[in-house]
Amino acid sequence: MASFLFTGGSFLDPRQDELRDGIELLIEDNIIKEVSDRPITSATAQRIAIGNRTLMPGLIDAHIHIVLSEVKLQLLSDVPLTLLAAKGAVQMRAMLERGFTTLRDTGGADWGMKAAVEQGHFVGPRLFIAGQPLSQTGGHGDHRLRTQSGASFCACCNGLSWVGRVADGVPEVIKATRDELRKGADHIKIMVSGGVASQADPLESLQYRMDEIEAAVDEATRWGSYVCAHAYSAKAIERVVRGGVRTIEHGNLVDTPTARLMAERGAYLVPTLVAYDALKRRGPDYGLSSYSLAKNELVLAAGLRSLEICRAAGVKIGFGSDLLGQLQTDHCTEFTLRAEAMSPQEIIRSATLVNAEIVRHEGRLGELIPGAFADLLVVDGDPYRDLGVFRSDGARLAAIMANGTFIRNHL
Repeated sequence: MASFLFTGGSFLDPRQDELRDGIELLIEDNIIKEVSDRPITSATAQRIAIGNRTLMPGLIDAHIHIVLSEVKLQLLSDVPLTLLAAKGAVQMRAMLERGFTTLRDTGGADWGMKAAVEQGHFVGPRLFIAGQPLSQTGGHGDHRLRTQSGASFCACCNGLSWVGRVADGVPEVIKATRDELRKGADHIKIMVSGGVASQADPLESLQYRMDEIEAAVDEATRWGSYVCAHAYSAKAIERVVRGGVRTIEHGNLVDTPTARLMAERGAYLVPTLVAYDALKRRGPDYGLSSYSLAKNELVLAAGLRSLEICRAAGVKIGFGSDLLGQLQTDHCTEFTLRAEAMSPQEIIRSATLVNAEIVRHEGRLGELIPGAFADLLVVDGDPYRDLGVFRSDGARLAAIMANGTFIRNHL
């Protein structure tokens, strides 16, 4: 049984606004055994002195797509699933090297990718998956060309099939929800408004009827799961919150009354500001259409304001990125973009404590306390005073441990 004792340096508890000194932390196997402000005694633990660095919990991204390997999603129609999985493995390893020890995939990754990590075939973060998101015909998850009719894509050999599945009407939504849960989904994703990447739906469109939304929520709830919803406009958000959806993805066009409703119902917001920033700067280089770029301008302009509105209303704000394919190298820019509307402490809490609640692993993820998984980072610097420590693809992370195993150890 591997055992490690971390000593020295500073300790980041995301529940506190300042770092603490003189904290020691003992890990046995993959679990945190003891955290103390007094010396810890262990006859078997390997002693690790972190010097003048900071010990903190591993980061959590609650909106990621590990297998959507192209900015222009239609290109995935010529990518076989084997190549898609291989690219996903590379992306997962890169995210882990940036300090993200847990990911909530909100569309694309299946049980096979999750099992590959758990069984040690791929090196990657802990995964929570949605499987294929549900979309109405013509909705944000329906990527057929206007010249296509009939079934969408061959699910056994076409990468675009992982982007979404079309389900219309209550019986189809019920069946699709049950099927994704059967296949191992940890949560269900539904598309309830237009989006930037889709080519046929207006951004302000309201997708899925209330009975369809409620059917997905009822099925997921009875399974012990929950529903997250892609939604931009205030009306789209209001509809799904009233229908029982637990997390709102993006939410850029939220207004104050809707934010108050979210807070009242306990719904979370998972903003993804870096996605729009990266699409504006780099999307044209990878074939993003003028239609998508125009929609991107609308949500980009409203992004920071949505944080301010939800923060003032008392909505819990998670941390997401939503970067497609080649744009994933911008991953940690989300930290610095948010700094215009949130404090460093709030931003780090969103990527630790709040996201741990979102994936329903409070006390096990997002903080370094006895009984939690041994997911941790040793950072060169103070993240509360310099969010830039997370930039440069993890270059300032001296050590990364995931589930009790060192992924990197430069100490």
